[in-house]
Amino acid sequence: MFSLWSNPKSLGDVNMVTEELKNLYYKRLLPIEKYYSFHHFHSPSYEDADFDNKPMVLVMGQYSAGKTTFIRYLIEQEFPGSRVGPEPTTDCFTALMYGDTERIIPGNALTVDPKKPFRNLNIFGNSFLNRLQCVQMPNQVLENISIIDTPGILTASKRKLSRGYDFPAVLRWFAERVDRIILLFDSHKLEFSDELTWAFGALLGFEDKLRVVLNKADRMDSQQLMRVYGALMWSLGKVFRTPEILRVYIGSFWSEPRQMCDHYQLIELEEEDLLSDIRNLPRNAAVRKLNDLVKRARLAHAHIISYLKQEMPTIFCKESKKHNLIYQLPVIFTKIQQRHQVPAGDFPDCTKMQEKLLGHDFSKFKALKPALMTSLDKLLTTDIANRMPLLQQQEMSKKSLPSVLDGEFLGTFRPEHYRRDPFKELPKDDESSEIDLDGWVVERYKPKYDEIFYNLSPSEGKLSGTKVKKWMITTLLPNSVLAHIWRLSDIDGDGMLDNEEFALAVHLIEGKLEGHWLPRQLPSHLVPPSKRLSTVRHED
Repeated sequence: MFSLWSNPKSLGDVNMVTEELKNLYYKRLLPIEKYYSFHHFHSPSYEDADFDNKPMVLVMGQYSAGKTTFIRYLIEQEFPGSRVGPEPTTDCFTALMYGDTERIIPGNALTVDPKKPFRNLNIFGNSFLNRLQCVQMPNQVLENISIIDTPGILTASKRKLSRGYDFPAVLRWFAERVDRIILLFDSHKLEFSDELTWAFGALLGFEDKLRVVLNKADRMDSQQLMRVYGALMWSLGKVFRTPEILRVYIGSFWSEPRQMCDHYQLIELEEEDLLSDIRNLPRNAAVRKLNDLVKRARLAHAHIISYLKQEMPTIFCKESKKHNLIYQLPVIFTKIQQRHQVPAGDFPDCTKMQEKLLGHDFSKFKALKPALMTSLDKLLTTDIANRMPLLQQQEMSKKSLPSVLDGEFLGTFRPEHYRRDPFKELPKDDESSEIDLDGWVVERYKPKYDEIFYNLSPSEGKLSGTKVKKWMITTLLPNSVLAHIWRLSDIDGDGMLDNEEFALAVHLIEGKLEGHWLPRQLPSHLVPPSKRLSTVRHED
């Protein structure tokens, strides 16, 4: 398989970027947040783990929309505690992260680990922490991203009892910290329940991270799909009242054979677009963290707090004045906007700010401190601009994600994938004919596979990638799965398959159709005997 992107520990510039972001936050922004009690009104302060941890993907949607199946499709294996079914089967927030050994960390233990970015989740109480867990497992995809699986959003008929914690608030906590939000819909079930509407409210302000997926699209004809797609776009437009239209991907995201339909090619193209978006997350992680840091810095919180402090009386009528100021908060926002030239988009949600202000004593608020505001201006005008070249250098140093998310994964059949030096000959193995084939598990089925091979009219004993692909897609397996099978089978990497390599490819396809997981690397017992010496020699 293609090598993973380089280990960050071996790249000094990557560590340097993280340290620079930490320094900017701790030196410039954190003192202002503490002085004006930012975390009481908006979100907790950042910690080291928020900068050091891998990019995170939040997967959410109604129950039975295919969230857990989608995650299994990305990481290409089962994970502890995963269950799939037509009824709500996932009742926990499950953080899938890399670990040398497979283990499950309960929520209460997870929130006290300083190396994990979940410490501030303890504010949601034991009812939530009992529904939180971290699954660590040795998986190549999880070496570079972490995935958050969420409980299925309930329909109106299912929502009779409270979850015991503030579900939308938890979603918003994750939405603020993750790099990508995948929102899945079942193309056969587009009921917009109250809880789904509340969940949408938690995502407001994070539309740039949101990717909507209309799943299971191979189970309907093109006319039905067009109607469902239009209904979904109309419903989303009523919730996210922005001039920009959300991108909705059409697909059937699982690693099993899809049903043949008129829009089969569209599903494959949409799959490639979404996977391309996800696999670029490690490259853009530092930029995203910087973007979130700037978003916090630009929030006009200090101006609001200092204005309320300034308007409060010294002795009498404090309580009535406080309520009057809260009521007039929209007018106060306008005054601050005009006085300090603050854009309207830099103000927090007025209604939520009013709710938070009710529980605070305005007399304890702090007035504007010139030194802190000067430091904030320096952060936004100078410091960030000086770090941009370093961020660009880091992006260039990162390679693509492995496996399904490999940058070259879906391009396996593209001609430019096999550009080679025309003067360089492939190594030949004169002893290959003397190798005993009895140790190859595919040998017993090879006569059947050879019949298919010769019916495809090989040229000089080999089939081109075009001919192989044309046959492979008849299995209706996703292109990403077929590309993985191709990479495992094309052992000599010449872009063609001989009869042994083709037999191996068919054997892997049959195993996948029977429900087995594909190996990430080709085990030695599956390597054709004529290729084993050259493979060992190449590794040496």
